[in-house]
Amino acid sequence: PQNSTGENGFCFAQTLDFSRPSPPPGEARRTFAAPSGREPCGTPLSNGTASSSAPSPADSCAEPLCSAAPGEEGTQFGQGIKYVSAEGEELACGWGGFTPGCLQLFNTSKGVLFFLCMASFLQGMTVNGFINTVITSIERRFDLRSYQSGLIASSYDIAACICLTFVSYFGGNGHKPRWLGWGVLVMGLGSLLFALPHFTTGRYEARSAAEVGICGGNQSLPCAQAASSPSSYRFGLTPLCTLGLFSFSAVFYTAAILGPAAGYLVGGMFLNIYTEIGREIDIAPENTLWVGAWWIGFLGAGAASLLISIPILGYPQRLPGSQRYIVMRVSEAHQLKDGSHKKASDPDFGKTVKDLPRSVLLLLKNPTFIFLCLAGATEATLIAGMSTFGPKFLESQFSLSASEAATFFGYLVVPAGGGGTFLGGFLVNKFKLRCSGIIKLCLLCTVSSLLAIFIFFIHCPNMPMAGVTQMYEGSVLPGGHLNLTAACNAECGCLRETYSPVCGSDDVMYYSPCHAGCKEVSENLRNGKKVYHECSCVEKTLLSGLSDAEAGKCTSSCAKKPLLLFFMFVVILFTFLSSIPALTATLRCVSDRQRSFALGIQWIVVRTLGGIPGPIAFGSRIDKSCLLWQDQCGEQGSCYVYQNSAMSRYTLVAGLVYKVLGTTFFIVACLLYKPPPAESAPGSSDASDNGNCDLQEHKPALPAEEDI
Repeated sequence: PQNSTGENGFCFAQTLDFSRPSPPPGEARRTFAAPSGREPCGTPLSNGTASSSAPSPADSCAEPLCSAAPGEEGTQFGQGIKYVSAEGEELACGWGGFTPGCLQLFNTSKGVLFFLCMASFLQGMTVNGFINTVITSIERRFDLRSYQSGLIASSYDIAACICLTFVSYFGGNGHKPRWLGWGVLVMGLGSLLFALPHFTTGRYEARSAAEVGICGGNQSLPCAQAASSPSSYRFGLTPLCTLGLFSFSAVFYTAAILGPAAGYLVGGMFLNIYTEIGREIDIAPENTLWVGAWWIGFLGAGAASLLISIPILGYPQRLPGSQRYIVMRVSEAHQLKDGSHKKASDPDFGKTVKDLPRSVLLLLKNPTFIFLCLAGATEATLIAGMSTFGPKFLESQFSLSASEAATFFGYLVVPAGGGGTFLGGFLVNKFKLRCSGIIKLCLLCTVSSLLAIFIFFIHCPNMPMAGVTQMYEGSVLPGGHLNLTAACNAECGCLRETYSPVCGSDDVMYYSPCHAGCKEVSENLRNGKKVYHECSCVEKTLLSGLSDAEAGKCTSSCAKKPLLLFFMFVVILFTFLSSIPALTATLRCVSDRQRSFALGIQWIVVRTLGGIPGPIAFGSRIDKSCLLWQDQCGEQGSCYVYQNSAMSRYTLVAGLVYKVLGTTFFIVACLLYKPPPAESAPGSSDASDNGNCDLQEHKPALPAEEDI
């Protein structure tokens, strides 16, 4: 249908062909029948189309092609086409009785698309961008361990599981703009709540380079001061996030790729701003004590979400003039032996709460759907874990700052994830894949990423750190043992609480200037970093003969960096490449009237078994690879230094386990899938809702589909 009048109704540039296949010679051409007691809508022309008696297409734009009898909700024109009247519905855009004429300019499909794309952009930027970017900063700010920050990252999925059952069941047949509008509104409130701990806790007190002191300087740090850290807020963060980040997942399964991209890049930019804005401090973002302004992005995204929710809430349930010509799809639903899948074809099925148990039972009896859900859960575990702690992995492997790692990870994930998502959908449409073929494509992608994940056998070595990875004299330090005190700094009186790493001129990192035995300090005019001199623990270089140290971590020159990044890109690409095909297979293997509910149930399974435990499991494994923990008067805080080899090993094991499980589930889903008989009539298939035309294949029984 093409709109040739500029109005919102359906006007057709071409006539609709509802005719049946060409009759044998000698037989009259058949037209679709009008309801009993009525005259036919038109007369057959030589090409088999129906000619309406309306004066012009514009005059009949808001009328059905064939009038329905009073009381009839829809008229069946012929095989594959049905008209559903929108008569009696409120179609004006506004809020309650306030429906000014100027708002009706936006009451179009383009207006709806614009606001929903904005909402999807904000959702992706907040949930898939900002949260993953600020994980390291939140750990430092609130003294969290990785499994605790993983629980925060899982809070979105926890809220989704609570809400999705009823949202997907009733929202599919309800007032969708209101469901979506309230979802965006609550998401905005959740973003504001996420930033609340920054304002309810005290100031972040990071000891500057001048306060840390040098060998022989004042190293006192009263435990009363250390105890003022906001570690008591660590358990208050999770319920705030769970309450606030309400599920807005119903808007676009593949939430706009630009949203997460902006989240990583903008979030990384905010991390270069000190969290206590307006306060002067002489430590740089490269310093491990630095905490960026992680909360700014959530305030901006929350305010924008509140604004976007207002116009979405004003849209009617259906756009004005939108006659619903429901195109009957060729069903690919999995065929149950007892034939109970046919119950979902009842037009009244799924409209009341009493049908909810039966709907769940039909899905549970569908083995293809079950195993596709399990496969999605295994993929979601890896995606959630790696997206949450991917920046931390890069930060440790390549000795980067938190902002550099977040930006770098964004450059890696956005083209791989976005390209994989679009490529997966393109392949399904390009080759006109049916359900079984789509599952095989998912299997191929999973096997490819399984092979690429073996890249985690390699890793970048840790930068040598005196007292942590090696002894001060250069010998290997037994794993799990720390020895920060040596003869060169024994008289300095250094404290464990004053962690401020420096890089010596011998390319060895030291816990602090005091632990390096440095006695003087100056400032490098080129980069503004503090430079420490006469460091007794630093070996003198042959060229300069100096034993200096510069504030910050040593720069990594890992030769395996390009290879590691390339295969990480391949893993992400093939993981996301199967996402849209897997979604398509899930929707096709269930009855049409159950698609919305099936999608909601799948999201619950994926989140319960994948999205929620994924970050927590990855976080606990990453904690196992920690070499140096924060110590504040005997209390353990966040991790300062990770062992790169152990981190890669744990990532490899997790990747292999979940990829093997995913491969197995896709194989079983493919073997158990039972398609409908090839001779099944399309007219008996399930009807799509709201005029969503999803013509998968053109069969001879419906030659007119190509003309619609």
